[in-house]
Parts: sequence; C-alpha cells; structure tokens
Amino acid sequence: MNIPESLKYTKDHEWVKIEGTKATVGVTDFAQNELGDIVYVDISTVGQEVSEHSVFGTVEAVKTVSDLYMPLTGKVLEVNKALDTTPEKVNSDPYGEGWMIRMEVKNAADAANLLTAAQYKELIGK
Repeated sequence: MNIPESLKYTKDHEWVKIEGTKATVGVTDFAQNELGDIVYVDISTVGQEVSEHSVFGTVEAVKTVSDLYMPLTGKVLEVNKALDTTPEKVNSDPYGEGWMIRMEVKNAADAANLLTAAQYKELIGK
C-alpha cells in the first residue's frame, strides 16, 4: 500500500499536496484499490468555490459510484482532463497522473485538520 509521507489525507480517502495557496487533490491508493477498476470520473465544479467536506465530483468504478469530497474549502481551478479518456490512471498512478483537481485553498491554516500519513495508515489499519 503506497501512502506517501509528503502528502496530507482525509478520512474520506482523498490525498492533498499543498504548495503555498494551491493544492492538488486525488484519491488514495487504498481508495482506488477498494473501488476497483475506475471507468469514469465526473467533476463539473471548475471555477466554483466548494466547501470543505462537500462533494466536488464522483468517480465511477465497474461496480460502484463514489462521491469525491473537498479536503479544504477553496476554488476548483483545474480538472485533470486526461481522466476523460483514461480514467484508469487513477488506478495505475493515483498520486501522479491520476490526480483529480487543482484548487486554490481559501484558508491554508485549515490544512492542520488533515491527516498525516501515519494517521491515515492508522485509519485504514495498515
């Protein structure tokens, strides 16, 4: 199970890479493994401010559809367009080419509420 130490995590299994006031968000290796083969990613919140814990999109796997939750309040700046044609990148490279959105973080101090890699490992029992 790949859980990079350099990232922050949510209890809803999203990862966050914070760089100043910007952040990249995706689903964790654990989440993509639990979902199975991902066949579609639907994110239509570009340009919108979305509150922490609110749904910013969905991910569809062969047997299920799962909501994607904002890890921090902020504006969705960009969606990974590569996922339109190759959603399986979420399975093969969840922390790299399988990223979901880039966002502008409204309040960087809120990142203190995110989980560290150690806390996330404890959450998922690894």
